[in-house]
Amino acid sequence: MNDSEILILGANGQLGLALQAQYPGARAVDSDGLDITDRQAVLDFNWTGVRYVLNAAAYTNVDGAETAEGQAVAWAVNDKAVENLVQAATEHDLTLVHISTAYVFDGKEEIYTETDAPNPLSVYAKSKAAGDDRVKGCAKHYIIRTDSVIGDGKNFVRTMLGLADQGINPTVVADQIIRPTFTSVLVRAIVFLLEQEAPYGIYNVTNEGEAVSWANFTRAIFEEAGVDATVTDTTLEAYANSKPGVAPRPLHSVLDLGKIEALGFTPNDWHDDLKTYLERQRT
Repeated sequence: MNDSEILILGANGQLGLALQAQYPGARAVDSDGLDITDRQAVLDFNWTGVRYVLNAAAYTNVDGAETAEGQAVAWAVNDKAVENLVQAATEHDLTLVHISTAYVFDGKEEIYTETDAPNPLSVYAKSKAAGDDRVKGCAKHYIIRTDSVIGDGKNFVRTMLGLADQGINPTVVADQIIRPTFTSVLVRAIVFLLEQEAPYGIYNVTNEGEAVSWANFTRAIFEEAGVDATVTDTTLEAYANSKPGVAPRPLHSVLDLGKIEALGFTPNDWHDDLKTYLERQRT
């Protein structure tokens, strides 16, 4: 597989930037280079030489998707655009790698496998679940479900450190349980699946390590960064009631990693990747 055979969509996002670093010879476009919500633009795109489409493009503003304007964009990017890509992939015999989310589940279970039935709560989650269903219509596809992504760009780690730098002791949700995913592990998983020519289908990908609340993850960030700040616990319900427009979220979004690990892929522990990430931020 040559880099030149790869097209990266959503090139300027956290995962898109990490994929460009992994595949420097790939074609990489953002919405300015290809509006994937425009069916004709997708069909007219020059697909010559492309064999693999890595779709890291998505509308991920969970709360914003609850507004009328955000809802329209979420459905356009997360669902309709995916239909366009599936059509192009089918016509040109492409492998489509699509990034999904643990938010397609309702959070009533403590951990989710690839075969569990989605039950999305928010507009964002419903649009992503619909996009996943589109991808299943592509003969050659990988749907990678992930959660709580952290890379280069705006993310939770940078937000919490920014608050601490301002002398703010944050109040953070303590009853929503996650397992963080650094873009480094997502990229390694994509490389692994493609190079191993793994069976097509859905794969859960996050870091390994214990499940953790957002509040305790914040404490781990501060401890690793050597930041003297105090974290106060709150509940997801209290957080939602404290400000208007907060979308419903699953209380549990931890993904079972057994399927991809059984193929020989070993995700890093999130503590290790957090340390590496913070070291990179200091350089």
